[in-house]
Amino acid sequence: MLRLGIFVIVSALLALTLRGRHAHRVYRYFAFVSVIGLVLLNADAWFRDPLSPRQLTSWVLLAGSIVFAEEGFRLLRGSGAPEGGFEETTRLVTTGLYRFVRHPMYGSILLGGGGAFLKRPSLLALGLLFLVGLFSFATARVEEAENLEKFGDGYRAYQQGTKLFIPFLV
Repeated sequence: MLRLGIFVIVSALLALTLRGRHAHRVYRYFAFVSVIGLVLLNADAWFRDPLSPRQLTSWVLLAGSIVFAEEGFRLLRGSGAPEGGFEETTRLVTTGLYRFVRHPMYGSILLGGGGAFLKRPSLLALGLLFLVGLFSFATARVEEAENLEKFGDGYRAYQQGTKLFIPFLV
């Protein structure tokens, strides 16, 4: 019951991020909520058998998630010359992690979801992980269209040389 309450409260707080003009925010919201569901579903298994290969892989994915998110925010704020929030960049960022992937923060969501899933895999957790992936891809696709409109041929060329979420993979 406590986990359900936490899920409802955090989901409601995240709903505040839905304000704004970017259409991709709705999909991103559901990706975040799915990750929160995974974290809460597997909360009691996070520190069980900490040196098992599955747990170690989980921690690597979770650490990668933090690195991707932090680096993505840092680069958008520093190199994107945002007007207002970090999403309001005025320059296309193609340095640092953005040299390899177009959406490191959505990659962060995928890595975090994968790490939370591995804490205790189950069919329900697999379903939530599927939703994380589905909504992350939907978010990126909508944002890709927004970026093409905003940055034009420069973004189109950038797409050709970078992966969507994870360097060298996806």
